[in-house]
Amino acid sequence: MIRMNAAQQGGVAHRILPRAGRAIAACSLFGAMAFGVSDAYGGDARTSFDGDEGGRSVFAGALRQASPALFKMLDEWSSFLEEAAAARPSAEELRASLALSEDYRGSFSHGPKPAEYQKYIVLHDTEGSADAASVISWWDASGNGVAAHFIVNKDGSIVQCVSLDEIAHHAGFGDTGHNAAFGVEDESRDDKVGTTPIGDWASDYGMNSYSIGIEMVHRGGEGDYPEEQLQSLDALIAYIDAYYGFKSEIIDHKAWRTGNSDTSPEFASYFANYKECRAHEAP
Repeated sequence: MIRMNAAQQGGVAHRILPRAGRAIAACSLFGAMAFGVSDAYGGDARTSFDGDEGGRSVFAGALRQASPALFKMLDEWSSFLEEAAAARPSAEELRASLALSEDYRGSFSHGPKPAEYQKYIVLHDTEGSADAASVISWWDASGNGVAAHFIVNKDGSIVQCVSLDEIAHHAGFGDTGHNAAFGVEDESRDDKVGTTPIGDWASDYGMNSYSIGIEMVHRGGEGDYPEEQLQSLDALIAYIDAYYGFKSEIIDHKAWRTGNSDTSPEFASYFANYKECRAHEAP
């Protein structure tokens, strides 16, 4: 995860915080003028929005009087936003900060997943203690096309198996009615190679086409998730958010299909934090 040292943090705060204060003042001033300041003309600026010509004149007069200071502060607001955006790491920087390797296999990719279809990040447990390399080999040898986009090892290293812009078969069939509940569709982008229906109770098949799957090496009942693994998951989610430019909803596999064991009970408090603040620890 990319972090700024104390000197860098202090420098950014020294430059940005005064601008933020002035920007807030500018917004307050503009709001006051627009929604209720009585001026020397004896009018209420709120009337500028109700079609009254006199009200518009009152507002224009107030704006002319305040405009030099107002527009200076609005310039400060613009500069503040630009500097704050520049201070955020890019998707490329976040990816470079990950202990990430790639192991793409032809059997793992099942169709295109452009950004406009991305909605969810689905968290899974591997339900075993084997590392990512072993899990990937087992997936490939099974012949059923199952894989997730990423596997996070206990030591925090990550292996990517499928491009973010492609469909992976990680979620499978969900409870009947869940396509509508989750706002996904079973449509033609997914080739469905290797899929097998599991019953009328779980007939919906749409999540794979709208999600990123992340597996964590873990077996329920065998202890906590290591801190290194959780920190890497934090950083991976931050990278995915930056890659798409928006925050996908975080769910676990059992939310999609009732009866799944992943994620395990040991993950419950972390999962609540991921839902709330997109990291395993609350700020």
